[in-house]
Amino acid sequence: MDGVPESSTPVAEESAAETGGTASELRRVAVELAERAAAHVRARRPEVFGPAGAVTDGAVRAKGHATDPVTVVDTESEELIRALLAERRPGDPIVGEEGGGSMTVDDDAVHWVVDPIDGTVNFLYGVPGYAVSVAAMRHGRSVAGAVVDVARAVTYSAGLDLGATATAADGTVEQLRCNPVEDLSMSLVATGFAYGAHRRARQAEMVGRVLPRIRDIRRFGAASLDLCNVAAGRVDAYYEHGLHAWDWGAGALIAAEAGARLTLPPATASGAAGDLVVAAAPGIARELGELLAEVGATEPIPDR
Repeated sequence: MDGVPESSTPVAEESAAETGGTASELRRVAVELAERAAAHVRARRPEVFGPAGAVTDGAVRAKGHATDPVTVVDTESEELIRALLAERRPGDPIVGEEGGGSMTVDDDAVHWVVDPIDGTVNFLYGVPGYAVSVAAMRHGRSVAGAVVDVARAVTYSAGLDLGATATAADGTVEQLRCNPVEDLSMSLVATGFAYGAHRRARQAEMVGRVLPRIRDIRRFGAASLDLCNVAAGRVDAYYEHGLHAWDWGAGALIAAEAGARLTLPPATASGAAGDLVVAAAPGIARELGELLAEVGATEPIPDR
């Protein structure tokens, strides 16, 4: 994508042969894990967050920043995924938002990168915009992934060179393709904001410079779903600073397999470094890249 740092890492460059022909199987496992965890999250929300905004004691705590919550259901969801992986893929390394883990890129191991609830603030408030994201990565690149929109019970999934789909609760399957938009000024662009005040202020400043040059801005609050929305044509592009691999691992592959142009940091990069993530419909990718470079968005925004 023009206007972005040359160090940006593509979602996946290996052919299906180079991934051992396992993309289809890994996709199946990713879908199973994400759907099982999403069902748990869906069932647990009314138990933990009762009527009139009541919250079970000890159900929510802060991490990193005071405004960044983690709930008991986040932890339960990741524990469920880890237990299922121990049965389905024993020995595979796991990197989870809550349980940690380390990523290596110099061996052939499949690493499972897990966000047990992406969009925890939405989950906390009952806003229908949170997901479970599971990606299988090899050499730091996504080979397969699934993102389940918990509230809508829609499963987005992709495998390297296998395309991307959305499967509704009734089993209807939609092949995903980005919008054929060609004019940035007519594009709908999604973004997100960090929890740290420094980065958030800088992001807001950039939005003020981007907004006059596009159709409009949307902020949904879950990076994995933002990337799936690019794939499904609900938005034309998405950009955000400071994501971790578990935020983009599955969604970025889904967007790429739907035709999006991607800019990603290395999978081993910390979100604290503040690198830029971009997914854009191909017809506006160059123009958006130039605009983001113009407003300084291609530079990292470290957390402070």
